[in-house]
Amino acid sequence: MTGKIVPVIMAGGKGTRLWPLSRATAAKQFLTLIGDGTLFQSTLERVNDNIVYEPPLVVTNEDFRFLVAEQARAKNVVLSGIVLEPVARNTAPALAAAARIVADRFGDDNMLLVLPSDHAIVVDDNYQAAIRAALTAAATGDLVTFGITPTEPATGYGYIELGGHLEQGAYAVSRFVEKPNVQQAQALIDAGSYYWNSGMFLFSAAAILAELELHAPEVVAAADSAVEKATMDFDFIRLDGDAFARAPSISIDYAVMEKTVNAAVVPSSIQWSDLGSWDAVWKIGEADGDGNVVRGNVTVRNTTNSLVISHNAHMGVQGMDGVAVIASEDAVLVGRLDNAQDVGNLVKILAADRKTAALTETHPSSLRPWGGYTSILKGDRFQVKRLFVHPSKKLSLQKHHHRAEHWICVKGTAEVTINDQVTILHENQSIYIPQGAMHRLGNPGKILLEMIEIQTGSYLGEDDIVRLVDEFGRN
Repeated sequence: MTGKIVPVIMAGGKGTRLWPLSRATAAKQFLTLIGDGTLFQSTLERVNDNIVYEPPLVVTNEDFRFLVAEQARAKNVVLSGIVLEPVARNTAPALAAAARIVADRFGDDNMLLVLPSDHAIVVDDNYQAAIRAALTAAATGDLVTFGITPTEPATGYGYIELGGHLEQGAYAVSRFVEKPNVQQAQALIDAGSYYWNSGMFLFSAAAILAELELHAPEVVAAADSAVEKATMDFDFIRLDGDAFARAPSISIDYAVMEKTVNAAVVPSSIQWSDLGSWDAVWKIGEADGDGNVVRGNVTVRNTTNSLVISHNAHMGVQGMDGVAVIASEDAVLVGRLDNAQDVGNLVKILAADRKTAALTETHPSSLRPWGGYTSILKGDRFQVKRLFVHPSKKLSLQKHHHRAEHWICVKGTAEVTINDQVTILHENQSIYIPQGAMHRLGNPGKILLEMIEIQTGSYLGEDDIVRLVDEFGRN
């Protein structure tokens, strides 16, 4: 036992409630919605105190592995490891695997602070007091969750009813309540003993593993086997796929918290939001004198109490009240903020139509371990992209069966390998990569490299990549 808290950050979720910015491959936790960092980076910074915390352990999936590593590196945060779930099995199996890894590395008695990676939290005296109270309760073997003082009859959150008083600042959990309708939510608030369920937990590795063994033995058995057979891949801990897949898909609330007699809650008035809808983003944003929260290329006139975000084209909004206008590179959402919880149903309609399904899955901007790209223009047999490559990084040595590429250097210095020839490109210089040629792009400089890539050919899909050499271990 080290005496320090081990943060376990859950960063594998995929969701579209903040469409069109969030999509299956562009999850909310990796978006910059407030401040100058992503929600995941803000979560990392909350636990970046080596006096109190061990380096965090991040649980994510294969698609997000390099994104997690790069966003942690960008904030100079050292990680204990990145655990890769081979299949999605909800929070109980993921936490069981994380708890077993923590127990093996740090000791059974070490505390885990389980944090969703996509919440907005203000770290103040109230927050620190809640952590201390939870630590006191968890030291007695309780499984502690955090209850947030409700400020409105929200229907997007579950609620927790307080029971009897336990340790200082902690209470027994009387019951959990599923997401209510507006009338039910107001009744819960009026009762005065109900708090929002934050989805954050603090408990020892031994306590959570024992309760899983008691209430969900099939979960902990599958997780233990997946950890025992896990392999190391760079900084990634790859859980065994066959073993992990045997775990039922179940949340930690259903598997343990609603069944255990050791559930405790620390009520707190910390400033918290799960940012589960656009109205939640508006509520915590920095508003102007008319109540508008704007981000990006935006001009508003005679508009009040609205959220306007644009990631590309300049957005003008006039004569509106209480609306969300959200523009990504390839889609725009316009709707009332008071109906923001219903965006999911719009996304279902888009996903069901093959002409629009891709808008719910992929985003024009994609991050890679070397940098990333944004699709600027697509047409018949051609596509234009902006590539950006971090200093000292390089793409895989690769080839394409169906397309040729033209690269134009617009910022920085590029090292281009084509078959056996290496060429250095400076700004305003270009090069042609024939179809089928082995090629590689690298950034030997100290500033970000930006390139314009023009693809031409019969097929331009991202799966037309044959990687011959890759420093990131990708096939």
